[in-house]
Amino acid sequence: MKRSFSQTGFAALGLIALAGAVVSAVYFSKPDKAGALFQPDNASIVAQGKEIYAANCASCHGDNLEGQPNWRSPDADGYLPAPPHDKSGHTWHHPDEALFGLTKLGVVKYANLKDHKSNMPAYEDILSDDEIIAVLSYIKSTWPKDIREMHDQRNAIAAQRKKG
Repeated sequence: MKRSFSQTGFAALGLIALAGAVVSAVYFSKPDKAGALFQPDNASIVAQGKEIYAANCASCHGDNLEGQPNWRSPDADGYLPAPPHDKSGHTWHHPDEALFGLTKLGVVKYANLKDHKSNMPAYEDILSDDEIIAVLSYIKSTWPKDIREMHDQRNAIAAQRKKG
């Protein structure tokens, strides 16, 4: 028996519509984690990151991520004090990839700011990539839900821009 084109065409359109509905349901039911490197919901990574932070970062950024006083104003030598990494700082304003690069390479090298003064060292020869991600995952795990969601949005925007 020969099917008419219209029956086959309608069946194909129906399957395409069904597939589109399934993809849309999956896409819109999960938060967009595009561009995300950090794992703030992974307890073992966060615990590791907390230990590494205490050993390598807390002396400047504070035991409680509070940063140094007057962190927005350069000191007498022209250096900015270490900023806080809690919700009061600007860490969450940057996507994961930028935070990773700033930590691994240091501010001057990552941002190509040859004349910029910064006390932020590069950690590329001190911490592995996984350890840097663990530290940044720990930091993100301490942020309130609304800040984390805004940071996720920044990651998604950065990922979209990277695609072109």
